[in-house]
Amino acid sequence: MKKVVVASLLAVASIAPATQMLFAAPLGNPFVMQAAAPAGGGIQMSPAEYKAYNDAISQTTPQTKAPALEAYLTAYPQSAVKTDTLQQLMLAYSAFDPTKTVDAADRLLAVDPNNLRALTFEVYFRKQLSDQITDPTAKQAALDKAADFGTKGLAATKPAEMSDADFTAVKTAGTPLFYSAIGAAALNKKDAATAITNYKAELAAVPVDQTTKPGQILQDTYYLGSAYLQSTPPDLLNCAFYVARFVAFAPEPYKTQMAPTAQYCYKKFHGSADGYDTLAAAAQANVNPPATLNVTPAPKASDIAHQTVTSTSDLAALALSDKEFIIQNGTAEDAQKVFDAIKGKEVSVPDATVVAVTESQVQVAVSDDAVQATPKVADFTFNLKEPLKTLPAVGDKVTLTGTYDSFTQSPLMITMANSEIVPKKAPVKKAAPVHHRATH
Repeated sequence: MKKVVVASLLAVASIAPATQMLFAAPLGNPFVMQAAAPAGGGIQMSPAEYKAYNDAISQTTPQTKAPALEAYLTAYPQSAVKTDTLQQLMLAYSAFDPTKTVDAADRLLAVDPNNLRALTFEVYFRKQLSDQITDPTAKQAALDKAADFGTKGLAATKPAEMSDADFTAVKTAGTPLFYSAIGAAALNKKDAATAITNYKAELAAVPVDQTTKPGQILQDTYYLGSAYLQSTPPDLLNCAFYVARFVAFAPEPYKTQMAPTAQYCYKKFHGSADGYDTLAAAAQANVNPPATLNVTPAPKASDIAHQTVTSTSDLAALALSDKEFIIQNGTAEDAQKVFDAIKGKEVSVPDATVVAVTESQVQVAVSDDAVQATPKVADFTFNLKEPLKTLPAVGDKVTLTGTYDSFTQSPLMITMANSEIVPKKAPVKKAAPVHHRATH
């Protein structure tokens, strides 16, 4: 018989915060584990098993180590070192195969249900794999599964054979991942309250400097702002703050792409862009809104609408955005006054975003609210004069003309008659320069 001293995998020393989903940075191996000092005593193995085990753990690359460990487990399914071998298998697969990493973690949890390392791997790789799923139902199921493991990870208790220091190291590394997975699953099914609770807990679980680096934590700061925007009613000030914090530290092109969301939430809350720079500076300097942040909310939308109606002599001359704002937010009487002033009149609407289209009708998002909504919401319906021969794609920007015909106030929909899509002008080709030969 041979004696083997097992080196258990003790601590998840680091978890790479960068995520492919947002910043397209390669992950590499996200889990770095360390081996323990040999424990006292050893495990007796037959010479054949000892050779198979030693050959497997001596492989120098993850791609060769994983099949060798699989072969050992197949040959010795009741091995005394099964738990340790499965941990090494899980680590080997994590370098090159997320799906097999999850399978190895499943098998490890079957023999060691409270294994915090396996729970951490389950959450990280199941969440990563969910990013590749396009079917909404399957995607939500994958996110929910990752969240379930996250909940178990948060509740996991220290095994008797694990030192306090090792358990703390693993728990500290895994906790932000657990909260992130729970938040992602909740946000995807529009449970804003649960998403907010867990994303804020994630921010509180890491040092401040980690919240400023491109990666999972910063990404989830943006999602926290989005969750506030999706709340009922929307919490616009918190939306503006957390998205502005994301914008402060995000690399391009994400900084430019997401800045309009922070500005939109701020203007929607405050009524104008005045003071946005102050909020952006506070967001850059603080993980959460400081007590000194004081932004005055805008007057009620209905009050603004009524004041505009009563102070405007020619309602038809209002900008399109102002007309739509009053029709949507004013009293029924104010909305009708504005529409009566424009009914039957023709208007051109440029750069409208197509939400739905048939041969005879185009529904588009025009207002900032409609364009910023997730998914985008149609606020104008253009009934066409003639059937379309070529349909624009959903998401395309088009210019349409039409005549105001009718409206509904809630949900807002302004219907246009006798409409058509204005063809895009072909670029004017410059004439080739004429070269005259010099006269000799």
